Amino acid sequence: MTDKKRVFLIVLDSFGCGAAPDAAAYGDAGSNTLAACAALPTFSMPALTGLGLFNIQGVGCGVPEKAPRGAFGRMAEASSGKDTTTGHWELAGLVSKKPMPTYPDGFPQALIDEYARRTGHKILCNKACSGTKVIREYGREQIETRGLIVYTSADSVFQVAAHTDAVPLEELYRCCKIARELLTGEHGVGRVIARPFVGTWPDYTRTAQRHDYSLEPPGMTMLDLLSQSGLDVIGVGKIGDIFAGRGLTESLRTLSNEDGMDKVEAFAARDFCGLCFANLVDFDTLYGHRNDAEGYARALSAADRRIARLMQVMREEDILIVTADHGCDPSTASTDHSREYVPLLLWGKRIRPGTDLGTRQSFADTAATLLDYFGVREKTAGESFLREVLI
Repeated sequence: MTDKKRVFLIVLDSFGCGAAPDAAAYGDAGSNTLAACAALPTFSMPALTGLGLFNIQGVGCGVPEKAPRGAFGRMAEASSGKDTTTGHWELAGLVSKKPMPTYPDGFPQALIDEYARRTGHKILCNKACSGTKVIREYGREQIETRGLIVYTSADSVFQVAAHTDAVPLEELYRCCKIARELLTGEHGVGRVIARPFVGTWPDYTRTAQRHDYSLEPPGMTMLDLLSQSGLDVIGVGKIGDIFAGRGLTESLRTLSNEDGMDKVEAFAARDFCGLCFANLVDFDTLYGHRNDAEGYARALSAADRRIARLMQVMREEDILIVTADHGCDPSTASTDHSREYVPLLLWGKRIRPGTDLGTRQSFADTAATLLDYFGVREKTAGESFLREVLI
């Protein structure tokens, strides 16, 4: 056994806990992902409830724990936006004051023409659309022409879909790398996303071989500072994509939430010193964007069981932090992300039970606290709450 310090930072992708003060400006007034799921019979989260999930101020649902086992609070996003990239960057200490570009009416035709020229493929679609809807609408033409379905959403994304029989994975990835090279400057979207799918019309299914190509963070993050200090920085799931691989000493892709937690548990059994940073994306991609509240609640219940299992094997110096990067309320008419507070839950043998951290003004407080815990002198944005929670 080792007494080296380790932090397991788990992001439940899109698990917001109530509309942010500026939610109306984003079209998200009244959004509350947690409340939408907690009202359903498929929801059961005894582990996180025990840490203080429903003790968080303003959640508006659930029964508070009389004696919470963890520290709890909520965080507001200081960055402009409500997407995965800005949310994760801010968790890592980088606040984005300028929103990334979005394209509700599709991308400029000149850009699409240049993309077609460079890839050698016909470009289909080019509009804001649901991913499942767009492949149903254009799937047959895509297979016939071996073209590329280009679409976007309310987020700063350039998504490229293709059937794997018509455009092999490596070719789709090559085309996405070309898009990433094109989309810089004023058109510097947060992510280019490869969206391979399989099946026959109308029952197409997107595969787990999705790949995100993110902009490189424009400033230093806690990942950079931790790794430069000689600490391990392990990314599980989309983390490597979101940070363009920067600051990570090891990175593993995942196929699902369960696969992600399998990998986190495997790291928990290893001797390392530093951060294991995991993103569990199924909540967002499979349930939030599809307005499947029951499925979302069921997935939360499954993740809660896995987190409880992780807690059982954590060591003396280990700290668990559970949070999110934005909301995606499955009960609203919108299928896009929602501007929400995110929960902040901490547990470990060195964490003072029942500590109410209130409302933090930035996700970046997480980064400041981690750097403080590991004794890294260089700082990012955010204010550390380490003294409030550490025994």
